[in-house]
Amino acid sequence: MGLISWMKGQFIDIIEWLDDTNDTLVWRFPRHNNEIKNGAKLVVREGQMAVFIYEGQMGDIFKPGIYSLTTQNIPVLSTLKGWKYGFESPFKCEVYFVNTKQYTDMKWGTLNPITLRDADFGIVRVRAFGGYAIRVDSDNVATFIRQIVGTDGNFSTEEIEGQLRRTLLSAFTTTLGQLKVPVLDLAGNYESIAQQCKDRMDPEFQTLGLRLSKFLIENISLPPEVEKAIDQRTSMGAIGNMQQFAQYQSAQAIRDAAQNQNGMAGLGAGFGASMGIGNMMAGAMGGMFAPQQPQAAAPAAAAAPAGASVGDRLKQLKALHGEGLIDDATFAQRRDAILSEI
Repeated sequence: MGLISWMKGQFIDIIEWLDDTNDTLVWRFPRHNNEIKNGAKLVVREGQMAVFIYEGQMGDIFKPGIYSLTTQNIPVLSTLKGWKYGFESPFKCEVYFVNTKQYTDMKWGTLNPITLRDADFGIVRVRAFGGYAIRVDSDNVATFIRQIVGTDGNFSTEEIEGQLRRTLLSAFTTTLGQLKVPVLDLAGNYESIAQQCKDRMDPEFQTLGLRLSKFLIENISLPPEVEKAIDQRTSMGAIGNMQQFAQYQSAQAIRDAAQNQNGMAGLGAGFGASMGIGNMMAGAMGGMFAPQQPQAAAPAAAAAPAGASVGDRLKQLKALHGEGLIDDATFAQRRDAILSEI
C-alpha cells in the first residue's frame, strides 16, 4: 500500500448511514481509529438526525441535509474542542445517527387480568391487547440520547419495548378504571378509550425523548366462563317464548315416538314428562316472558265413564283395538290390568 493510500485510509471524508433494518433507533458511525478530516461531507437523510459527541459531551445536532464540516457549521463542537481560529487538521469525534421515522406495529397486551366493577356483571376481569407506534422526537433528540441510549452504538426498539409496554399498561388500566364503561359497551368505545389513553401516555413518552404516534385497542375480552354465560343468554333470547318452545319440543317427541314401533306404550309418560319440564322452565323464567293463555285439556280417548263395569271397559278396550287406536301390546297390557280387578 502506498503512502498516499495509507493516508487516505486514516481520514474519513464521508459520514453517512444507510439503514437496512426495521428496528434500529440509534447507530454509531464506526470511526475506530480514523479521524474526520476538515471539510468532510456529512450526509443526513430524511428520517435521520446526526449527533456529534466529543469526549463524552453532546455537540452539534444536524437535521436532514448534506454538510461540509467546518468551524462555521459545527459551532458547538468548535467550542468544546477549543478551535478559536478554525482548524485545518483532522479531528476525532463520535457521530451517532438517530432514526426519527415512525416505528409501527409494535405490540402491547395485559400480562394479568384487569379487575373492574361493572354495572351488568358486578366484578369482572378483562384482558386486552393492541398495537402502538412511536418515533424519536426530532425536537428532543438530546434527551433521548441522554436518558435512553447512553453510549450504546446500536440501539434497537427491542431494548426499550419492555419499559414502554409497562408505561402503556399502567395508563390503560387507570384510564379504563376511571371511565367506568359497561363491559358490553366497550367494543363501541375502543377508539374513544384509545385516544384518552394516548393523551395520558404521550407526556410520559416525551420525558424520554419519544412521541407516542398511535395507540390502538384490538380487543378487550372477558373470561371464558363469562363469555359462555353471555352465549347462553343470547341463545335464550333467540328461542323467544319458552312455553311455546316446550310445546314445540313435545310435539317433536310425539312424532318421534309414533315412528318408533314400541314408542306408543311410553308416549303418555313421555308427553307428560316433557310438558312438566316445559312448565317448570317457563315458571322459573318468572316475568321474563309474557304469560300464555291456558290450553284446553285434550280428552283422553281411552278414559272410561265413571262407574263402568269390567265388561263395559273390556268392550271399549276391544273397540279401540279394533279401530287401530292402540297396538297389540297396549291392548294386552290394559286387558290384563282390567281382568286383575276381578
